[in-house]
Amino acid sequence: MAKNTQSKPAPVKFGTFGGVFTPNVLTILGVIMFMRTGWVVGNAGLKESLQILLIANLITLLTGLSLSSIATNQRVGGGGAYFLISRALGLEVGGSVGIPLFLAQAVSVAFYIVGFTESLHFIFPHLPDQLVSAGVLVGIFVIAWIGASIAIKTQYVILAALLLSIISFFGGYTPVPDMSANWQPGYQDGQSFWTVFAIFFPAVTGIMAGVSMSGDLKEPSKSIPKGTLYATVITFFIYAAIMTWLALNASREELLANKLVMQRIAFFGPLIFAGLWAATLSSALASLLAAPRTLQALGQDRVVPRILAKGHGPTSEPRLA
Repeated sequence: MAKNTQSKPAPVKFGTFGGVFTPNVLTILGVIMFMRTGWVVGNAGLKESLQILLIANLITLLTGLSLSSIATNQRVGGGGAYFLISRALGLEVGGSVGIPLFLAQAVSVAFYIVGFTESLHFIFPHLPDQLVSAGVLVGIFVIAWIGASIAIKTQYVILAALLLSIISFFGGYTPVPDMSANWQPGYQDGQSFWTVFAIFFPAVTGIMAGVSMSGDLKEPSKSIPKGTLYATVITFFIYAAIMTWLALNASREELLANKLVMQRIAFFGPLIFAGLWAATLSSALASLLAAPRTLQALGQDRVVPRILAKGHGPTSEPRLA
């Protein structure tokens, strides 16, 4: 008689779009895009703003090419940047990078949630910060606890909100009398090209969000290079278009003073708030997915206690981590 065996469900793996491209885009098009790009254009003018964007993106592109080179040169497992570095340079170097990387990812969750809570003050100034932040943390923790599958589906909804907010921004048109006045720089006291660059640069550093999902990808050696490089190039053009549109539609004084100048220009202003909230929440969710996967990989290599390597279910969700 044949035995009646019950096969285990196959683990859900993600492709380039859902596993790498989407988390990268959501992290790159973040809170700096909504609340600091106008200030950058106001200080540096459109001319030097585009130079700042070009230099920042070239750094990100070179980093992406380095990641792609390592990812296509070996079998890629879970742990994202830690896995790639440890396999290329050894566990000693990997561990010295992996532990601070985990701590940075974990702490950044709090920063993104604080950014979301503070952005609510523009509409709801009397909301208690601690309760709102705690509620948001519980919500995204539940999503991350259930697993990467529901988190990726949630990110599709967030991506839709972000795209709608950008479309709404470009749908508004209130041209300034003389756009050439916004071409040359006009730095405030204490600001220079490099201080403005330092404020803007974190906006384009979100490519680690996709790399951190390496253990959940169908073909990480293909998805990491494609998703990373596509996200870098596409978001470069989005930022360049936003900077140009800001210079066309707002005076230098407004660019410097109004953090929500994009909301004023937009065809339907409330969608900018939706995009701003989507940006902060998606970044928090991406970090809460990345941090335990990094710690799980550290546990598998015995850099931290082995018990933290334990996974749950067919996809080995890092619940303990």
